Amino acid sequence: QVQLVESGGGLVQAGGSLRLSCAASGRTIGSYAMGWFRQAPGKEREFVARISWTIGNPYYADSVKGRFTISRDNAKNTVYLQMNSLKPEDMAVYYCASTPKVGATTRTSEYNYWGQGTQVTVSS
Repeated sequence: QVQLVESGGGLVQAGGSLRLSCAASGRTIGSYAMGWFRQAPGKEREFVARISWTIGNPYYADSVKGRFTISRDNAKNTVYLQMNSLKPEDMAVYYCASTPKVGATTRTSEYNYWGQGTQVTVSS
């Protein structure tokens, strides 16, 4: 089992920044990469970004490319999502997730452990 705990969400004005954190614990040896997803009310959960624990190789959804940065601290088993130039359409519950799969894992079905989510609210 892998436990994931997100933090860092909150209320920010459009154009502002937030940094989300996701702390992983438990049997993290089976985790190859970590992803961030988000889900707005009435919409499906969508891929935001992912990063491998070993090689890094960050990968982003087109909608956040150039504004969001995913990073990891292996010593702390923690993944971050730096979100800049936030827009109202970025408002959602953000989830981190763990996957044992190699490659550009962008589908929710490819992730086997999920955090509880953290709310990001962007005011216009």
